[in-house]
Amino acid sequence: MTRTTLRFTIMAAAIASAICGTSAVAARLDDVEAVPHLDSRGKEGYAEFLSAGKHRAFVIAPGGAWAWEGAGTTAESATEAALEVCRQQTVQRCVPYAVDDDLVFDAKGWVKLWGPYPSRAEARRAHTGKELGDRFFDLAIRSPGGKPMKLSGLRGKVVVLHFWGSWCPSCRREMPELQKLDRALGASSGVRLVLLQTRENIATARQWAQQQNVTIPLHDSGVKDAATEFLTLANGKPISDRSLSAAFPTTYVLDKNGIVVFSHIGPVPDWSQYLPFLRDVAAASGK
Repeated sequence: MTRTTLRFTIMAAAIASAICGTSAVAARLDDVEAVPHLDSRGKEGYAEFLSAGKHRAFVIAPGGAWAWEGAGTTAESATEAALEVCRQQTVQRCVPYAVDDDLVFDAKGWVKLWGPYPSRAEARRAHTGKELGDRFFDLAIRSPGGKPMKLSGLRGKVVVLHFWGSWCPSCRREMPELQKLDRALGASSGVRLVLLQTRENIATARQWAQQQNVTIPLHDSGVKDAATEFLTLANGKPISDRSLSAAFPTTYVLDKNGIVVFSHIGPVPDWSQYLPFLRDVAAASGK
């Protein structure tokens, strides 16, 4: 099944649910807080959707992208219009959340939207890069214990790869959320957090972390000071930090084959919402 076919299959099922007057979840239509991954602006958008007349549709994607349409001639046309706007904002898959007066959100399907995950053979043929479906660059880094390692040495585990700096206000604000995520995952989850400092040396980053009681083991990117703008690949070649992170913090989630399944520029306000996604990729990828 192609991604286009899958997208329209999901949309058709959701619309059919709305037309039949059924809902995939038990939440209330007017419960703004129940809509996953929305920031404050997204919640305002959902409130506007609720006040619109028929035909209307609100759609969402993992990572916080959303859109709504309130002037459709049919439920189907409203949904397709909202999906088209959502797709322009994200490479993640957009799905309907509410159509007219019905919730059509598939909560079980939602946490599987990072998939389907490529096989090992497909992953070996993947392009090297940072986009969705790419095999991420093989960085030369050091373990929290100071041992030289390659990012590819973590194949077989899901990697939450996070570029940050203690000099970065947004990074500092996000760190408690990452700490909660690390504790919630636990050692047996098959998910590894790899936090790499940028524009500062590891001693500075670890000093700040210690002062803030951050207990996540910090990997070392190899950056030596604030003037260092390059990291090092496993083959010894330099790679610009800005080619990996347009802004800090930036996070990538890599499946067990090192394939990018999710990326996010900026702080994530609630990492706990991503736990089911991380557990799904840990269970289903790498085969």
